[in-house]
Amino acid sequence: MHQFLFYIGDVPIRAYGLVLSLSIILATGVAYFLAKQDGRWHEHVIDMGIYCGLAGILGSRLWDVFFFDWAYYKDHLTELLNVWQGGMAIQGGIVLGVAAGVFYTRRHGIDTWAFADIVCPAIILGQAIGRCANLLNGDAFGAPTGEAFGLLYPPTTLAYQTYGDQPLWPAEVWEGQLDMVIFALLLIYRSTQHAKGQAFALYVMLYSAARFALEYLRGDYTNLVFGLFKSAQMTSVIAFAAALAVWLWLGFRARRAELLASPAGDMPPEKPAPVPKKHRRR
Repeated sequence: MHQFLFYIGDVPIRAYGLVLSLSIILATGVAYFLAKQDGRWHEHVIDMGIYCGLAGILGSRLWDVFFFDWAYYKDHLTELLNVWQGGMAIQGGIVLGVAAGVFYTRRHGIDTWAFADIVCPAIILGQAIGRCANLLNGDAFGAPTGEAFGLLYPPTTLAYQTYGDQPLWPAEVWEGQLDMVIFALLLIYRSTQHAKGQAFALYVMLYSAARFALEYLRGDYTNLVFGLFKSAQMTSVIAFAAALAVWLWLGFRARRAELLASPAGDMPPEKPAPVPKKHRRR
């Protein structure tokens, strides 16, 4: 685990920034491949990757500052952009990155739901690689295991400064691995028949469920919202419920559109009403 890969003069080249940049580049490349394979909009993927990547970084940082560490940063405004200290919330990156994507697709006349279905596997792949950056930087770390097993972080990391040499749960490692599982599941789901937009809704549901569970192992913050869940868990619950509602609504809308588009000749003929038998006297 090396936070600093090498130096150019007195300037350190950090593993965090390099791997984070690599995650955006590779996610954009995979999105381009998926869009070209689909035959639609691949010429827009590079531009969108740049805009959504920058928006995602900004959203990740602002989400962490205002929802997790505002008590500190309100008195240290000059450190707002010091992302190498830790403090990038992926949920904020998803929100602002998706918002930038929606704006781009609307402006260029691209079907937003269809495009989201195409590229959602690339998004979760980028998240998986991004968790490698967290591991190398020693942030997004787990809580102490209380046993003789777990990850040990160097003294220069935030994890060590928080828990010392205690073994910690590999929360960021497991999240990266689960993201890869979600990546595979989304590719499989896209090969099945589904309504437009449902693949992206499934991505939100799967990631929200995984993040909710893994938050029980995280140790970089422990504050509870309303005494129930951590803030990331509350966000996951809301996102999962909203995505499930959208998934059901998109399926219902697609089914209804199919029924309305079906010609009358395709409908099975109605059975004639039975003729009542005459009453016989005995």
